[in-house]
Amino acid sequence: MVSLPGLRSRKTVPARSPGELDAMAAAGAVVAAALRAVQQETAPGVSTKELDAIAETVIREAGGTPSFLGYHGYPASVCSSVNDRVVHGIPSADEILAYGDLVSIDCGAIIDSWHGDAAVTYGVGALIPADEALSAATRSALEAGIAAMVAGNRLSDVSHAIERGARAAGRAHDRAFGIVAGYGGHCIGQEMHMDPFLPNEGEPGRGPSLVVGSVLAIEPMLTLGTIRTRILEDGWTVVTTDGSRAAHWEHTVAVTEDGPRILTA
Repeated sequence: MVSLPGLRSRKTVPARSPGELDAMAAAGAVVAAALRAVQQETAPGVSTKELDAIAETVIREAGGTPSFLGYHGYPASVCSSVNDRVVHGIPSADEILAYGDLVSIDCGAIIDSWHGDAAVTYGVGALIPADEALSAATRSALEAGIAAMVAGNRLSDVSHAIERGARAAGRAHDRAFGIVAGYGGHCIGQEMHMDPFLPNEGEPGRGPSLVVGSVLAIEPMLTLGTIRTRILEDGWTVVTTDGSRAAHWEHTVAVTEDGPRILTA
């Protein structure tokens, strides 16, 4: 997601009641099921449009509505971003997956007016070592951000944790990963994209505080090269400017008295 105008005066990240978190978890479970189904059906020769249809079927059969379909005119139920596409790739019948492709699928669902939002990155067949490291590093950055979802932290503590997780993964894999500039996570609830925006890097100790019930969609995006992107003529698809491959992992996460709760697990 691209940065939204921030509510600089907000003192806390919006909180949900325990019942509302359970409702969001129900939406999140549908998202998780759709992502599993898509990944299971991914193979050489399958189009990204076919994957989109699979996700929409899972969501609608669960009594949900795809969050993305029609959102500001977006024409599909998932975003399918392949290889150098970072986010917001539009599924197409003409885009046929091949062995070795790196695929990121972002999916959202609405159940009883509450949203869930998550993304995964995986390979069509076995990944080459560089792509494997990239996906693993992005997932590690996500996990670091999730671990920072505790009451008393500030919004930028999550951003800083994501950045530190990405840098640590880079050291572990002996390569530098680019943290995509200008994109990040967001608050979520009865709307998909809400303030505040969550950058994927930054200094700690800034922004609104996390309280029990605060919910954020945490979504690091890393590349094997540049941090810079451009948007294709379709008005949606974000690609790296140097053609390097990108990965995207996301979960919707709540702060609870017992620690972070992944609502899209």
